[in-house]
Amino acid sequence: MAQIVRPDARYQRSYLEAHDEFAGEHRDGEGLWQLEADPATGFAGFDFTREGLEDPDEFRRLVRVRRADELPETPRPGHFVPCTFLWVVDDGDDYVGSIAFRHELTPFLLEQGGHVGYSIRPSARRRGHAGAALRQVLELAAEMGHERVLLTCDEDNVASRATIEAAGGQYEDSRVGKRRYWVPTVATNRPAGAAIS
Repeated sequence: MAQIVRPDARYQRSYLEAHDEFAGEHRDGEGLWQLEADPATGFAGFDFTREGLEDPDEFRRLVRVRRADELPETPRPGHFVPCTFLWVVDDGDDYVGSIAFRHELTPFLLEQGGHVGYSIRPSARRRGHAGAALRQVLELAAEMGHERVLLTCDEDNVASRATIEAAGGQYEDSRVGKRRYWVPTVATNRPAGAAIS
């Protein structure tokens, strides 16, 4: 079964292979590679490239950026919220996708983006990875004190709709071409954060 893990440099090769496989397709839950500085918040900005991420040191920098984003004190652009970025790995310990949990909802996230975004690489789809990763993130959200989270998907994204509904998502409405679902979180007996390595 797929597992969610914190970004780690040991996934460099399969991460880059997955990036090539996406071939420009939007990757919700992955995070941006380029983001301009915001002097008002002290955010320095970053600019990662596919070529640059071949360098192990640059890839480790990407990992540090992703892992730091969940900390409230990390500088970020003024309209961004803390976000826990996680990678989805399969039984062979290869990167197969990303899933992100946004800790708060801005007006835009309430309207369109939701708390959770995810994407699975094309060759790994239809194997249950998205559903398994979503369940684990719903456990994490419960550990962080959320009773329910908002997920959205494009109106025509049948696979994502099925994943959200299978997780207990209750359809609220559609806005700007997005279906909006409230999904109950999943309580566990683990200490906070114990689910993720």
